[in-house]
Amino acid sequence: MTSYDYIIVGAGSAGCVLANRLTADGRYTVLLLEAGGSDRHPFVQMPSALSYPMAMKRFNWGYESEPEPYLNGRRINTPRGKGLGGTSSINGMVYVRGHACDFEEWENAGADGWGYSDCLPYFQRAESWQGGADAYRGGNGPLGVGGGNNMALNPLYGAFIKAGAEAGYPTTEDYNGYAQEGFGPMHMTVRGGVRDSTARAYLRPAQKRANLHVVTHASADRLMFDGKRVTGVSYTRRGTPHRANATQEVILAAGAFGSPALLERSGVGAGPPLQAAGIDLRHELAGVGGNLQDHLEVYFQYACTQPVTLNARLGLLSKAWIGARWLLRRDGLGASNHFEACAFIRSKAGRKWPDIQYHFLPAAMRYDGTAAFDGHGFQVHVGPNKPKSRGHTHIVSADPQAPPRILFNYLQHSDDVADWRHCIRLTREILAQPAMDGFRGPEIQPGSDVTSDDAIDAWVKDNVESAYHPTGTCKMGRENDPSAVVDPTCRLIGLDGVRVVDSSIFPAVLNGNINAPTIMVAEKAADMILGNPPLPRADVDSWIAPHWETRQRPGKPVREVLS
Repeated sequence: MTSYDYIIVGAGSAGCVLANRLTADGRYTVLLLEAGGSDRHPFVQMPSALSYPMAMKRFNWGYESEPEPYLNGRRINTPRGKGLGGTSSINGMVYVRGHACDFEEWENAGADGWGYSDCLPYFQRAESWQGGADAYRGGNGPLGVGGGNNMALNPLYGAFIKAGAEAGYPTTEDYNGYAQEGFGPMHMTVRGGVRDSTARAYLRPAQKRANLHVVTHASADRLMFDGKRVTGVSYTRRGTPHRANATQEVILAAGAFGSPALLERSGVGAGPPLQAAGIDLRHELAGVGGNLQDHLEVYFQYACTQPVTLNARLGLLSKAWIGARWLLRRDGLGASNHFEACAFIRSKAGRKWPDIQYHFLPAAMRYDGTAAFDGHGFQVHVGPNKPKSRGHTHIVSADPQAPPRILFNYLQHSDDVADWRHCIRLTREILAQPAMDGFRGPEIQPGSDVTSDDAIDAWVKDNVESAYHPTGTCKMGRENDPSAVVDPTCRLIGLDGVRVVDSSIFPAVLNGNINAPTIMVAEKAADMILGNPPLPRADVDSWIAPHWETRQRPGKPVREVLS
């Protein structure tokens, strides 16, 4: 038995932040357990190589959902990062905080003290924004954030943003600042041409400290207890069992699947799934593993009439040249994720803040980095971001190596089906604007024949994929909420000595990618754990579209296309 002040389970987007902050002043000893290994690999570090680590068992847990009943029984690929940096080492590096109203939604759901004014200072503390600090952005945090740097290198980025303006939507220079809604340049966690995962930004500086002990290839088996207090962790490393004691707290940062799974293996959760897995119930918390949410997306693809897309650069020789330049200079096409333009729009009148997100890519390609078809093309990754459907994840046995059972129940709610109809029609309208006329060839998918409600519904069911944003399975809320797992201080309800700090505590998924808010959650939780006063609340405004109650886009009435 070894003893530490704090034990952190999971060296991912949240765990690396916590390891840095909890060891910063030297008062406490910290053990950081990670089931994977090192993140030191060129495919992890080079931004444009993002499809490769996601396809490697070394870096990806490779989860898969159960047959989804509302997607014609399809199993959906659900990658999660494995190794230092977690999913921040294999994701698309897109930096989106979410809309200010998302955090008000959190607070209204019982996450007291997690409104936008409370959270914004922690986004700022985490960040070094390429434009420097202002009322919304941070200038000297650990995490490097930039973007829009290569927009001038490809005319399609500007054409997409102009098409949005032509369709009646606003433009925004900084969707992470005053105004999220609109079309503009996209931001990414890339610093100096290299992926800035939390392993690089937070953990490596902290590993120089004597009070931090990082153990890789360490699979957390279960929590240890003394009555209602968690006292440590039992884990296995390379086949050898170990135990570690925590004099202060154990902090679960294993993600939307790993954290509820560890709780359930420890006898914490709802009775029926634990009984089905052969686990004795130690502490009942009905919400463990429930409230699972995710974003779905499709690739809206067109052939391109001009040879300006990245499809010409997908051959082995071109990739080798791009890789060689990046290895030597850390610049060129290898230094970008190529999502340099984006948009956030509202799907219909009455939506107060955006619920549809676009990632624009000047290529038509699959997620494995291969061309979607011969010739030139472009695509937008798009989907509704505020689903009402809810799923769950539970363990199937006491074996820590057995993957959890995951069921998202995508499109279970009829409103989600309707939102997809809006999404497809609005996207087609945007890409039909004059700004795209010089580039737009035939619509490859969905295809010009997919126009009726029934045709859209059928195509969506057959083609949607996860956007890889699972959240909510250890929901944060008030103690009188039967679905809550942690309170607003991230403490597990009804137990001492244990917290959960990762995307699993989100009460509701935000309008955007989840890496940035996960880092923010860890920054804010670190102050709570250390007993520090919270950072002063931000006194800033956020833009809300005028006449949002009656108009789907500023200055224009709702189009007949939505009728």
